[in-house]
Amino acid sequence: MAVTSTRASSKPLIEKRSIDYIPEAERHGRLLSQFTLWMGANLQITAIVTGALAVVLGGDVFWSLIGLLIGQVLGGGVMALHAAQGPKLGLPQMISSRVQFGVYGAAIPIVLVCLMYLGFTATGTVLSGQALGQLFSVSDSAGILIFASVIVLVTVLGYRVIHFIGRVASVIGVIAFVYLFARLISQTDVGALLQIRHFSWSSFLLAVSLAASWQIAFGPYVADYSRYLPSKTSSVKTFFAAGAGSVIGAQVAMILGVFAAASANGQFAGHEVAYIVGLGGTGATAALLYFSIAFGKVTISTLNSYGSFMCIATIISGFRGHLNVTRLQRLVFVLVIVGAATLIALLGQHSFLGAFKSFILFLLAFFTPWSAINLVDYYCITRERYDVPALADPNGRYGRWNALGISVYVFGVLVQLPFIATKFYTGPLVGAMGGVDISWIIGLVVPAALYYVLARKWHSVVPDQLILPFEQDAVDAQPSRAGRIQAA
Repeated sequence: MAVTSTRASSKPLIEKRSIDYIPEAERHGRLLSQFTLWMGANLQITAIVTGALAVVLGGDVFWSLIGLLIGQVLGGGVMALHAAQGPKLGLPQMISSRVQFGVYGAAIPIVLVCLMYLGFTATGTVLSGQALGQLFSVSDSAGILIFASVIVLVTVLGYRVIHFIGRVASVIGVIAFVYLFARLISQTDVGALLQIRHFSWSSFLLAVSLAASWQIAFGPYVADYSRYLPSKTSSVKTFFAAGAGSVIGAQVAMILGVFAAASANGQFAGHEVAYIVGLGGTGATAALLYFSIAFGKVTISTLNSYGSFMCIATIISGFRGHLNVTRLQRLVFVLVIVGAATLIALLGQHSFLGAFKSFILFLLAFFTPWSAINLVDYYCITRERYDVPALADPNGRYGRWNALGISVYVFGVLVQLPFIATKFYTGPLVGAMGGVDISWIIGLVVPAALYYVLARKWHSVVPDQLILPFEQDAVDAQPSRAGRIQAA
């Protein structure tokens, strides 16, 4: 513990690494930070609104809560399996896709993931802008610009500051949610709401899908925030730390959303921020709640922006070879990413943002197959035995394009289309399912099974052990072990 603390305190405030491997000498942090980061990222207004949809779209309180919990556990398990890869590989999440798709081919899912998180940042910025506008008595547009400035600062500073913000956000979130729950219970007959039970499979599956999709959406970047943990960190403990923080945080927020929507008499939809703050009161109390909403969005919006930065750097490095990102380049990347999200938020806050959000949700179908392929390959085929240096070599072990991974991925996207239900696109079999979107189930199960069968026969040669980049520190400390790594 003392060694870890000393390492952490000696690191610069501004992160110097980007998508490159994190040497063991620079590893630091505790599992508790994984829990607090993901709890803070989920105790926020968008999760409240997502939970409320289960009731707004026809479900009752009792079965919506159960459905949401099941979805959290299922989706959170997928998310946490990705988190456990971080300490072992010391790499951002999406760069490991080169094992399954090839050094160039990995750009296919990464581009779509980057676009999706850009959209999530934009939609979250609108809600945060509304909260800051109310807090500082300025326009929503001014609030959006203030929020964007904070996101740029935190994203540029990087890993350590993001985890610090996560810890603060989790504390503020817990206090705010305890207070809001107390106010809600004092104003609403919660017991009566729970007694109204009219089970229907369509409403129940909707609740499961809302929560599961929420959790699975973290998969493409969750390992970005666990990659600095020491490599000896238990995969099981990493799984539970990140997964529990995300599941508990999201479920608490969605429970509040369910009760708020059920007791709102139609006043919740379209006035989400104002209604939630109204539960707490007016004056100074309302100001503090607006601040907690904005601060909660700082965490998740920073994760989205940082993840987008990692994705763009990964794409460029795949075609250019090894990429060292300077601090100035990091600033330019972040300004472009947050600037684009802010522009979308400003232009769309009163018009097309709803349709744009539907398009972003539609994009979820494009990375559930990626998640399935990545997890099956890592845990069942290669069994953590990656050749990390080869990930930067188009002529190396993993090649430029991996036809097997790309083909299964494309099939995984296509097989979901009949089951997708969004305003942007609705598949032909959605009606037979009662209007429920179960594409995430199809997108996980079918590609996972297909890839497992095919990869066992035609996968490229798997190393006998995990091959890590050569580290000079390892030479000084353990010559024999370092020699084996270098020779490999």
